[in-house]
Amino acid sequence: MANTTKQALEQSLKKLMQVKALDKITIRDITTDCGISRMAFYYHFKDIYDLIEWVCIEDAGRALQGKKTYDTWQEGLLQIFEAVLENKVFVLNAYRCISRDQMERFLHKLTYDLIRGVVEEKSQGVKISLEDKSFIADFYKYNFVGIMLDWIRQGMTADPKVIVEKMSTTLQGAVAHSIQNFAEKK
Repeated sequence: MANTTKQALEQSLKKLMQVKALDKITIRDITTDCGISRMAFYYHFKDIYDLIEWVCIEDAGRALQGKKTYDTWQEGLLQIFEAVLENKVFVLNAYRCISRDQMERFLHKLTYDLIRGVVEEKSQGVKISLEDKSFIADFYKYNFVGIMLDWIRQGMTADPKVIVEKMSTTLQGAVAHSIQNFAEKK
């Protein structure tokens, strides 16, 4: 039931953002549209921005679905780009109305899990600390998020396949090399 309520709120928010700027949408607008009480909204979310964060994470989570290995991370990243593009009006509206810090937080949560999965896989059998693994994942997470934010800021006109291909070319062997460098440093 809780997930059904959240999904109804998500659909109403996305529907309203097609015709209204985020800063003009109220909780009453959302709850009226989907027929859910304000109390139910506040049971699940503290405010509209909390709902937006949940929507972004849910959409990306659905897009990633198991694409967190070295062999599949490019596909997972492409699916994140495609999910963002599929929700272009929603994302651009949110991008214009929320702080860059909030948008970065959303994207950091999405990309960290993807990259951390790759780091874990590539570090199997290598003596490297959890702290160093986290640092490597953070390092690449910031690169991914920076590129995605630039793409969003520029109106999402560049082809996501080309972006992911360039990222893949740039990163070819880089994660494994980073892990090896940390292991040799010890």
